[in-house]
Amino acid sequence: MTTNNWAAFEAAEPDFARAVRARFAQRPHHVLGTLRRDGSPRLSGLRVDIRGGELWLGMMPGSMKAEDLRHDPRFALHSGPDEEESMPGGDVRVSGRALELLDPPELHRYAEETETPHPFDLFHADLTEVVRVTAEGDDLVIRTWIPGHPVRTLRRGNDDEPPRAG
Repeated sequence: MTTNNWAAFEAAEPDFARAVRARFAQRPHHVLGTLRRDGSPRLSGLRVDIRGGELWLGMMPGSMKAEDLRHDPRFALHSGPDEEESMPGGDVRVSGRALELLDPPELHRYAEETETPHPFDLFHADLTEVVRVTAEGDDLVIRTWIPGHPVRTLRRGNDDEPPRAG
């Protein structure tokens, strides 16, 4: 399917991928950011499915988010908010390009595997960035994976000086 799919992410960074998958599994609903035809952002609720080495984005047929992705496949996906203030699983964001699955036998197979009623629109993700933000003690820890690069970690403490203007 895609070169920078979920399987490629798991192969490159298995521990990081496991933590991101676990965060998405904590809540059923997440937030998908797409671009409207006029370039303005649209935020929509979405369920994600990680199976067969792909991150799947499924939606009702004819939805505005599906139309957005057909026009401009770039997306950002944010893990659903947590009810706990500490967010033990962290905060996860995935960016990429959504590629629509149009092959009827493949759509039928996916529907059978997931018990998804027809019709539906289905896209899989070509990942461009995966970010996980966690709190570790007094530090904010930001881990970022970009295809072809190792995970980069940035730590920000409460006593870090904010950037100065000028």
